[in-house]
Amino acid sequence: MDDLLQEFIAETRETLETLSGEIVAWEASPDDRARLDAIFRFVHTVKGSCGFLDLPRLARLSHAAEDVLADVRMGERVPDRALVNAVLAVVDRIGEIVEAIDAGAPLDDTGEDLLIAALAGGTAEVAPTSTAVAQRAPSRSVRLNVDLLDRMMSGMSDMVLARNELSRRLRSADVDPQIEAALERMSATVADLRDTVTRTRMQKIDALFSALPRMVRDTAAGLGKSVTLHVEGADVELDREMIEVLRDPLVHIIRNSIDHGIEHPAERRAVGKRENGRLTVSARQSGNQIIVEIADDGRGIDGERLIRKLVANGRDERELRALGERARLELVFEPGLSTKDEVTEISGRGVGMDVVRAAIEQIGGRVELQSTPGQGLRILIHVPLTLSIIPTIVVSAGGQRFAIPRQAIEEIVSERSETIRIDRIGSARVVTLRDRRMPMVALVEQLGIDAPTRDTAMVAVVNIGEGSYALRVDDVLDNEELVIKPAAPAIMATGLYAGQTLPDSGCPMLLLDCAGLARDAGLQFERIREIEEDTDEAAVADAALALIFRDLDGQRRAVPLDVVDRIEKVGSGAIQRSAGRLRLTIDGRIVPLAAIADADSTRTGSILRLRDGLSEIAYAIQEPADIVALPSEMTCADAPGPIAGVVLIDGEQVEMLDPLWLFAEHCEEDARPETPPLCLLAGGDTGWMGTFIQPLLESAGYRVAHSLKPGETAQLVLTLDAEPDIQSDPARIVRLRSRKRGGDDGSIYRYDREALLGALARASNGGG
Repeated sequence: MDDLLQEFIAETRETLETLSGEIVAWEASPDDRARLDAIFRFVHTVKGSCGFLDLPRLARLSHAAEDVLADVRMGERVPDRALVNAVLAVVDRIGEIVEAIDAGAPLDDTGEDLLIAALAGGTAEVAPTSTAVAQRAPSRSVRLNVDLLDRMMSGMSDMVLARNELSRRLRSADVDPQIEAALERMSATVADLRDTVTRTRMQKIDALFSALPRMVRDTAAGLGKSVTLHVEGADVELDREMIEVLRDPLVHIIRNSIDHGIEHPAERRAVGKRENGRLTVSARQSGNQIIVEIADDGRGIDGERLIRKLVANGRDERELRALGERARLELVFEPGLSTKDEVTEISGRGVGMDVVRAAIEQIGGRVELQSTPGQGLRILIHVPLTLSIIPTIVVSAGGQRFAIPRQAIEEIVSERSETIRIDRIGSARVVTLRDRRMPMVALVEQLGIDAPTRDTAMVAVVNIGEGSYALRVDDVLDNEELVIKPAAPAIMATGLYAGQTLPDSGCPMLLLDCAGLARDAGLQFERIREIEEDTDEAAVADAALALIFRDLDGQRRAVPLDVVDRIEKVGSGAIQRSAGRLRLTIDGRIVPLAAIADADSTRTGSILRLRDGLSEIAYAIQEPADIVALPSEMTCADAPGPIAGVVLIDGEQVEMLDPLWLFAEHCEEDARPETPPLCLLAGGDTGWMGTFIQPLLESAGYRVAHSLKPGETAQLVLTLDAEPDIQSDPARIVRLRSRKRGGDDGSIYRYDREALLGALARASNGGG
């Protein structure tokens, strides 16, 4: 309120400086309708502002002057000398009261009744009292033309660019430390001046929000509804021109929310909602953008009703029904569309969301819709700051340069780093960075840049508030403070860019909208929002994650994400039934394969590689679908098996795999220690032993070698019909013979599997 009062005082002072001359000129030319209208508008504006700001004395005086001037405009009064003197006296008194309010000084109301009576013509003529106007308090504010502010900002931008270029040149040269110190002082001064100049055009968005409570109350009352308004982020600052552009779209959206979205109390009771509708209007800053969000708990957007209306207007129904969910929501932006059947003061005329979107896009913004049928609608308006200077990281992708807001970047790592691993989940890529998993977006692919894929690149971890993701770029070039301006409307409308800049290199460069990139890539982040007071935040925060996938029988199932090591495509012939069970050949190894139905290369699109910390099995699926939070409650299966139970995810019953059963059933018996013993095949027909004996030993958990590396020691030595060619403890040597008969020397027939494994086990234990 203090800001609004100061603005009222400043505007009133400015008008008063010229108004006295206008009144005198009007007296000399009573037929000058333009001057009369200007005087009338002034007192009318003062009267309206006084009612809002609760200034009853000013309201009383301005109301009396407005009545008299209205009579003059209608020809019922003649602006004679007495009337003009009375109007001048009232204007002078308005000035005195305004100065007293600004100074915080008391001012009695002596003579104000006489002034009002003089206006009505019921008393003797009064003289203007302009000489008695109280001494104005020293002013700490000044009103500037917007064009002048733009010139100030442009000059400041040039100064920042010159500072950047000077800094770059000094970094590449051997300069005196005193010059570097002087540059640092200049940089600090430029930064301070930059912030000051930037704020000259800024205004708290409360100037936009302050009129909403009364509007919501009146609109809801006119419709027979009850709506509670919650305003958040009123201290966020935005360019004043942007506030003026947003005013009408915001009013239109809020009136639509009350009229179309929030139900009548009886309807809300019938569906189990509170009678009072809830409307939240909030603002927050995200990088170089301001996001204004309007959310209600009404019925949401009825996609079917939109389609029926558009079909009635001549659109192709089959084409409309083929649209995706997001495209259906955007049907509300169709020109001339109204879902109201009758015309009212609030809606039904077909002048709707298309006008709202056009107004937002003209200033380089965009409108985003998020609807949940029966629960409400969220509308997010993204608008850029008209002009700003922000710290950025300059990156390259496909031979082009882009800027990223520095505050959005958590860290930057090289793909060659040992701390990072990149896997594919279906067609998507997932980055694991120090046990932290996040989706990855390749900038070259997302922007459609025709450039060869580089073998090595840099990965920037980007945080957009709702979550983090990895952005793959070719290289990181520099960090600079850059002047950001809105790009062309066609570029801003893509939702991928937050503005454009001209760095000291002279080459124009686009600023990336990190949230827009994530949205365009289809990334979804779980956003925990407290809607009801009894929300159990701890339970939500502790929720485990699960991978949703389509199984071989076409059913959607889930598995705890903790046991999924990676998801991979498998080639033809990788899956075979051998030794009585399904097995997968991958990474040069044979891995046990589990499947809910018979797996083959034609139906298996991918495999899940599951690990329990020691062992690994694979699970065949058609395709992965999504990663979701796992509900805390599960209905258990009637009997042990591959399905542990059923959980409810987005209203759908989804079967949950039982990792414990899968590993117990499919993981081959394994009593191997962490480092299996090494068995050396030495002496005799090592070719035969490599063909026949080596697979047996490896399946039993032994490591097999035909020769030892420098410093390597064999725990077991296996020989056939000959002495080993190395010295070893006799208790560690197992001798095989080719003939079935004759084992007096302790040797074992080479095809006696059980005896061989038993001898190896005893030898590995030291012969005991």
